Parts: sequence; C-alpha cells; structure tokens
Amino acid sequence: MIVIVDSLNSHEYSDILAEMHRLRARVFSDRLGWDVKVSNGMERDEFDDLDPAHVISLDDKGQVVGCMRLLQTTGPHMLSDVFSCLLDGEPPIRSPHVWEATRFCVDTNLLGRGPTRNSISYVTSEVMIGAFEYGMHAGITDAVAVIDPVMNRVMQRSGNAPYGYLGSPHPMGKVTALAALMDCSEERIESLRAFSGIRHDVFEQQVYEEGV
Repeated sequence: MIVIVDSLNSHEYSDILAEMHRLRARVFSDRLGWDVKVSNGMERDEFDDLDPAHVISLDDKGQVVGCMRLLQTTGPHMLSDVFSCLLDGEPPIRSPHVWEATRFCVDTNLLGRGPTRNSISYVTSEVMIGAFEYGMHAGITDAVAVIDPVMNRVMQRSGNAPYGYLGSPHPMGKVTALAALMDCSEERIESLRAFSGIRHDVFEQQVYEEGV
C-alpha cells in the first residue's frame, strides 16, 4: 500500500516518516556506503526541508518497505545543486510540470525475491506506479532522476525505461551516474502494471485524495 506524505499531512504520519528516514539510513549509509548525513539512525538532507512529497510503501503489517522523494524542479534540487556536472554545462530543468525523483530505496532485509507481494520487484513497481499516478493527478508531465547503469537496466526490464537522458554519464564514487527522463503518462503506468501484475488501487485512499 502506498501513502503520500507531504507538508499538508506530515504531522499525521510522523512515525512513518521517521521509519522512512531510518530505512534510507540503512540503505544509503550502511549498505551502499554513500556519504550522507545520518543522525539518530535517520538519513536526512537539506532537500527534505523543501516540502517534498514522499511516496512510501507499507507492507501488510504497516512497516515501511520502500520509498521515493518527489521535489519540484523550480527551486533547489539534487540535479541542479549536487549533480550539475551531469548536465555538461547546460542549465538544469526548471518547470512546475517536471519533478525530480530521488532517494528511491526498498528494504532488502524485509523483502524477498520473486513475484510475491512481499518482494523487491513488487515493491519497486508499487512505488513507481504510486509516484507516476500521484504525479499525473498533480499536473506533472515528466520526472527526472539521477540513476546508475544497474537501475537503468532494472527500469528497462520493468516497463519503465527512460525516454531520454540529460547531459552525459559521469563517474560518481564507485558508480557511473546519469540523469534520466521519464514521462508521467497512462502508457508508462500501464506498462508498469502489465510487468508487475499490479491491477488494484495501490493507494491508501484518504492520503491519496488529500495529496492531489
């Protein structure tokens, strides 16, 4: 199940937000070894203070098992302020209709492999479907995300291939990073649903309605 947590309802989901930040710490700091800010077991950065929308996947027990952060490109965002080298000197996208997707992760400790509901593949698709459906209802036409070649292949295999890239790939620490573009469209959502077999409404209805 997907919940959307933003500045309007974050006070109602403080526990879920804290659990999400703990998941991000386990993934980005502990498992991937990124140079991120962790305090009290939670990973946060300056972009979390800019009122993003968080797409959060909960399992049947209400535990956070996946998440993604969506942030408008009209102000500071990671591609313009952290990964600008990927743009090869070109200006970053600045549009109210384009959001940046960052901090995508899933809990590989709680989730298994295969096609089941409690699998990495299922939760990955659920978060993507939730993000694109939420974005469409909010008037977003496109999303940009900084990804690595492994994630790029995962997206291509799962019916979520980028339609284009900004700038050129650059080495970032132990991986190569590239800025990928995706349209928020019915066709992309249908492709993700066909791949994953997810046909039901992925949202907790009340949260979805409030977020639109």
